[in-house]
This record gives sequence, C-alpha cells and structure tokens, in this order.
Amino acid sequence: MAGELTLIVEMVTVLGVAVSGGYLVNRLHQPVLLGYLLGGMVVGPAGLKLVTLEGDIQVLSEVGVALLLFALGVEFSLKDLLRLRMIALGGGSLQILLTILLGGGLAYLTGWVETFPQAIFLGAVLSLSSTAVVLKSLIEGNEVQTIHGQIMLAILIVQDLGLGLMLAVLPALTQPTEMIGIALFAALLKVVLFLSGAILAGKWVIPFLIRLIAQTGSQELFLLGILVLCLGIALFTYAIGLGIAMGAFVAGLMISNVEYADHALDRVLPMRDVFATLFFVSIGLLIDPAFLFANAGILIGLIAITMIGKAAIVALIIKGFGYSLKMALTVGIGINQIGEFSFVLAGVAQSEGLFSSRLYGLTVGTTATTLLLAPFMLKVTPYLLQWLERFPQINSLLQLNNSPHLVGLEEELVNHVLVVGYGRVGQTLVRMLYFQGHKILVIDNNEAALQTLRERKIPYLFGDASSSLVLEKANITQAKAMAIALPDPMATRLTLKRALSLAPDLDITVRAHVNDEIDSLYQLGAQEVVQPEFEASLEMGAHMLLKLGDSTYAVQQVVNRYRRGRYRDILPERSQYWGAADLEVAIAGLQHNWYILHSDSFFVGLSLAQTNARRLTGATIMAIERNKQLYRYPTGEFTLESGDRLLVVANPQEHIAFTKLLTGDE
Repeated sequence: MAGELTLIVEMVTVLGVAVSGGYLVNRLHQPVLLGYLLGGMVVGPAGLKLVTLEGDIQVLSEVGVALLLFALGVEFSLKDLLRLRMIALGGGSLQILLTILLGGGLAYLTGWVETFPQAIFLGAVLSLSSTAVVLKSLIEGNEVQTIHGQIMLAILIVQDLGLGLMLAVLPALTQPTEMIGIALFAALLKVVLFLSGAILAGKWVIPFLIRLIAQTGSQELFLLGILVLCLGIALFTYAIGLGIAMGAFVAGLMISNVEYADHALDRVLPMRDVFATLFFVSIGLLIDPAFLFANAGILIGLIAITMIGKAAIVALIIKGFGYSLKMALTVGIGINQIGEFSFVLAGVAQSEGLFSSRLYGLTVGTTATTLLLAPFMLKVTPYLLQWLERFPQINSLLQLNNSPHLVGLEEELVNHVLVVGYGRVGQTLVRMLYFQGHKILVIDNNEAALQTLRERKIPYLFGDASSSLVLEKANITQAKAMAIALPDPMATRLTLKRALSLAPDLDITVRAHVNDEIDSLYQLGAQEVVQPEFEASLEMGAHMLLKLGDSTYAVQQVVNRYRRGRYRDILPERSQYWGAADLEVAIAGLQHNWYILHSDSFFVGLSLAQTNARRLTGATIMAIERNKQLYRYPTGEFTLESGDRLLVVANPQEHIAFTKLLTGDE
C-alpha cells in the first residue's frame, strides 16, 4: 500500500514545501519561484531526502513544462511585438546572438565547457531573461507603460519567441561534429514542415474542433479538449525529435488567434500553476548547496557573465538605437537575469547529453541566484542612476545622447503651454489646447510618439523633462502653464520638483498614477492633481445624476466639491491611504533629509506659509514629526514648535539654502 501511495505522498510533500517556501519569500517581497526552488532543496537529496530524483514527480513536472509553454504561446502578443518592432526584432535578436557568443565563448575559453555545442547551449541558456519577474516588478512600480518598460517587454517577447526555435534546433548540436551541419538542416526542415502544418491546422482545423467542443456548453469537456490538444501536439513533436516544449508552445500559438483563446487560457492557468510548481520544485531537488559552494568560482563567473555581460550588451544595443545612455542602462540592468524558461532549455541539454550533472547544477544555481537578485536590481536601478547624476562628469555622460532638440517652433518661445509626455493623456491634452488656439510645446523622449507631432507640425522638444537642461531649453520661466502626463511616477515627481525650482510660480497640473501620490504631488507644489480613475468615476456619477433629474448646477457643485477636497471623500480606504507606506512612495527617487527645530530656530512659532520655505529655497517640507506622531503633507497653517523634526525634499543646493534659512543665517 505504501508503494501505491508514493506519488500522493511525494505530491503532498512537494506542494507543501512549495506553499511554505513561496509564502516566506513572498513576505520578503521576492518572487515565489525562489520559494519553490528553496523548498525543493529542503526536501531533496541535498536536504531531508524526502523526495528522490527518480520519482514520478519528474514525470509530472514534464506536464508542467508543457503547460508553461502552452500558456506562453497563448499569451504571445504579436501586436505588442510590432509596436516596437525595430528595437524588439532587431535589438532582441541581436541580444540573444551576442549573449550566446559572449557567454558561450567565455565559458569555452575558461574551460568551464569542453565543446562548442556545450558552449552554444550554455550561451543560449544565459541569453533568456525572466518575463514573469520583470513584468511583476514593472507592474508593482507602475512602469509597464513607461518607455523603458515597453522596451523590456518587447525584448522579452522576442526571447520567448526565440525559445521555441532554440528548443527545436539546438538538440541537433548533439550530433558528431561532421554531422552537425546536416543535423541542423534536418532540424530546420522539420521546424518549417511542422510550422507549415501548424499554420494550416491553426487556420482550418483547430478553430473548428474548439468551436465544436465549446458548443456543448460543458466546461469540463472544453478543458479536457484543450489539454488533449496541448499534450497531444507536444507528444507529436517529441516523437519527431523536436521536443515536448516546442510542441506545447506551438499549440498555444495555434489557439491564440481563436476567439476562445482567453477562455482556454483562463481554464488552463490553475492546472498550469500546479504542474509548473512541481517542475520548479523538481529543479530545486537538483540544487546542492555544498556542490555550489565547492564550485563557487565558476558560479560567480557565470553570474558575472549574465548580470554584467548581458546588461552591457543590452545597454549598447539600446544606445545604438538612439536612446539615451540612462535609458539604455535602465533596460540593460532590468533584464540581466536568467529566466524561468532557461530551466527548460537546460533540462533539454541534460537529457540530450550535452550538459553533465556538474554543468547542469551550475546552470541551475546561476539561474536561481540571478532570479533572486533581479527584483532588487530592478528596484535599485532608478536610485542608482539618480545618485550618479549628482556627479557632473557622470551626469554629462548619462545625458550624452539626451540633449534637447527643439523642432517646429520659429517664433519666440513665450506664453506657451508645456505638455510633458505624449502618451494617451498627453495626446488628448495637446488636441484640446491646439484647437483652442494655445501655443504648445510638447516634451517627450519617445521618438516613435513624436512622429505624429512632426506630421502635424506641432512644436516639440526631444529629451527628458526631469532634466534641468531640457526645462531651460523649453524656456520654462516664460511658460504660461504646464501639464505633466508622464507614465512613470518617479519621473513625474522629479519633473515637478525641477520645474518649480526653475519657475516657482508656474501653474502645473499633474497626473497622479495611484491614490498615494495625490497629496504628495500637491505638497511638492502642483496646482492641480488629476487622478484619471477618480475623474472617470466623477464623470459617470455626473452623467447618472443628470439622467436621474438633478439640475446641472447641483451636479457641478457635487463634482467640484470632490475635486476641491482632493478626492479624499471618495477614497476607498482612507485609513489605508494614510498608512506609513504612502510617504515612502512620495519621496522615492527624491533627495531628502530630516531636520530638527531647535529652540533658537528662525522657524519656531511660524506657520509653514509664514516661513515661505519653498519660494525662498526651493525645498519642500513633506512631513513633520512631533512627540512621536507623524503629520504627513502638512498644510500652510501648520505652526512649527521647538523639537519638531522636518522631512525635507530638495536638491543639494536647496538643502544648503534651507539650512541657512532654518538657522536664520539669511
């Protein structure tokens, strides 16, 4: 009986440690994938020896691989790829090729691998980044719609597409040297024939079969049909020598264009998550900390090749496409890890005899380490670049290709409206201002977006609006008003702060991205802060009230009251909104210091408005701590007392001026 229950015991053990490990790393704000790997280490041969490598878990993990690749194929976005096709197809393909050459070449020269096929396969493993980790980090930072976020995702899509080709072609490298050319040709021929058949089946056969099953109305039959299709095609490609993963990926692509694609993905995702967890834990079973420690030199070398070498390659490519070095470094550091699908590729290499157990163990250890470091690197990169910008020599280098280029304005640049950011919000603003006859100057550093401005002959400035150089070129001191509609919260705060340091009286309207930013942006000096979601709810509410018979005047009064109150009366959770985290979000990326008010301080007894600190120094008081109580975003009427601690946001020169004002030296 014990033998019959072995699979159940192993599944409970594996899933149990996956839940425990995933929960722990989630509390540490790390990807749950790392918890799965650690859980596998704990119960595997290097740990408690509760699960063996030869168990049925390995077989079930193959189902996880198939479902992972199937979901990837269904989610594959040709639209997203084409939107940035130049940097995606050109840059992404070049990145994969150069990483293979760099990683494989260095591994071969150092003797970490013995043959060219091993070097190529290892380079391919190192070339893939983690779509899941990068996307999660971009979502958490509200950076998906930023330029660097879009470039990262475009390159990741090309990597995902390249994975399918690698899975089909690279196993041919196992053939004898004199037969590799023939084997590669045969593999490519198989791929072409298979894809041709898949395209035909995806157009004529698959939609008909899925529609037939969907018409039954049975969710169980629909799910079973999708699974049979996925695993059936995967088994077919395995039988013809292209591997299970390749077939599953193509099966997903075949379904992605069917009208039931989203529903199919929704039904498969829970099963994918369960079986994929088994796969990642099975990878953890192979990790031996003692082995990694004994081979620490090679492990560190592989990590360095990946995190430094890949970052340098990506940065050079992005720079070559005309983006600033600052943007190139952001993207390069953002995708310099090894992805979860590298486990799949490494597994193929081991099963084909290309990777020894030692090389496979090193590859797994390298992947796990870079995934552990990836979220931290993504979060720290903006602050690192902001710190580097404090040094004039480095700052000039970072903005080397970011010098502003003014186009389309021949008359004197005065009494104009600055629109920063030409995304969806910025385009609407420009359209409204343009047809009302206002003089406009758009600031953006997205070359693709500015093509529309060229065609319509609307003046624009190419550059980063958070740069003082760009703002001075835009003649901000002579501007009539300014609207900041950037998709990046940090860039929004920096632009607002630097704009007011140059033009303290400028009327600035700012787009807030989340609730927590509203009061902080007002505190930094914005005249008006607009939260698109709240504005949408106000417009819907106004429309409904008018339909219900309320007068236009009464409805307008209601809407204006909510706006004057900075949306506070419609915040979903005011207590949560005033939590400690919002202040950290508000000052992220800004230089800040705490100051203590002594009894002889010039500020004691004055209200914030009476100190006139922002106008005189450019500094902004974001919070005041008194008797262990923190007052966030204090208003101008707040009276200061001896012993108060002030949280001040300012640049180095403004901090010096604020210190002098605080002590009454000026």
